[in-house]
Amino acid sequence: MNFPSPLDSSSPEEHDVLIVGGGQAGLSLSYYLKERDIEHLVLEKHELTHTWRTQRWDSFCLVTPNWQCHLPGHPYRGEDPHGFMKKNEIIGYLQGFVEALRPPAREGEAVQHVGSHPEGGFHVTSSKQRYRAREVVVASGGYHTPIIPRLAERVPSGLLQVHSAQYRGPEVLPPGPVLVVGSGQSGAQIAEDLHLAGRKVYLATGDAPRCARFYRGKDVVDWLAEMGYYDMPVEKHPLREGVRDNTNHYVTGRDGGRDIDLRRFALEGMELFGRLTGLEGTVLRFLPDLKSNLDEADKVFNRINASIDRYIAERGIDAPPGAVYEPLWEPEGERTSLDLAQTGIVAIVWCIGFSPEFSWLDAPVFNGRGQPRHARGVTSVPGLYFLGLPWLHTWGSGRFSGVARDARFLAETIAARLLQAPVVEASARARALEMPS
Repeated sequence: MNFPSPLDSSSPEEHDVLIVGGGQAGLSLSYYLKERDIEHLVLEKHELTHTWRTQRWDSFCLVTPNWQCHLPGHPYRGEDPHGFMKKNEIIGYLQGFVEALRPPAREGEAVQHVGSHPEGGFHVTSSKQRYRAREVVVASGGYHTPIIPRLAERVPSGLLQVHSAQYRGPEVLPPGPVLVVGSGQSGAQIAEDLHLAGRKVYLATGDAPRCARFYRGKDVVDWLAEMGYYDMPVEKHPLREGVRDNTNHYVTGRDGGRDIDLRRFALEGMELFGRLTGLEGTVLRFLPDLKSNLDEADKVFNRINASIDRYIAERGIDAPPGAVYEPLWEPEGERTSLDLAQTGIVAIVWCIGFSPEFSWLDAPVFNGRGQPRHARGVTSVPGLYFLGLPWLHTWGSGRFSGVARDARFLAETIAARLLQAPVVEASARARALEMPS
């Protein structure tokens, strides 16, 4: 969908609210601002919801059930609420939201700088226009720059390297064995995708936890929702803000949903290693922590199930019996090296995440690691907000399930501020008074 760009102007274009980012977060806020008749503009440097179109592999599907897709005014209305939408279905769901919302948005316009305006509000420079806004909401998420380790620079030149955001499927990689680095949500699912396609897979694991797909007669997500976990605000989580640094649990919605058990993959021929630490010539080096990585993932798996057991017992719920997971496979010793040349590995898929990139935002709202500091998206700089970040307020803040609640809260906050501080109009009146009669 294309939206017109403004004509070049020597004076900045003025808006009450400027939203940076046209994903589900920015669009959800647009919904609530429109509902309140608050003038605003969404700026998206690519196309609306582009991440879902361009940074997901072909067999990608949701890991949370469809019923959790509840963007404002646009709940999931399909025939399979407990299923898991595939990539094209997700894009269709989002496109339906965009078409119903018809947001005031401009695509292909990258925000290059945001700073405080001396007369109040903010000045914003994009790739096409200068703006002035009373309020600015950063809704571009927290996953911007693909993380590739420096050792990748020393990988033999004939070996293909891609990040998880670039991976599309086994058929687009050269024929031969593949190394997947990282066992978080993307790494585990991409390793499975390659494994199911019959590819020889080597997997460098990390400390990612895992959870069951179904337990005691229901999807684990259904149990946790019933238990109120997804309504828990970050300040009441045992880890407090530390939970924002947690790696997501690996599980899949593929083929109707199932567990991902790396031990089962090992029994079927996938070769597992500990954390990748270095490269010497053509030899990769790994920590001897594969067993502890697998054991810790299983402890989390069993701990989540145990919490469901307690919930069922306390309420006398009639449910099928539970069970404790017992390892299907154990590593025999710890392999700490792998020769790329001898194994014939043809490709590496880096699945070690993304880093935030907010260098364009000139505001004292970041901690020492470049992460924004905020309380439910509200920063210490009046009129500057964040939306769509993981655990911004609850587990669902960066997901389809919880972003609407956060967007509504910010819309209410912005509405209250605009009533109290009409920055743009006040400065316009001041300039008018300065003009000669």
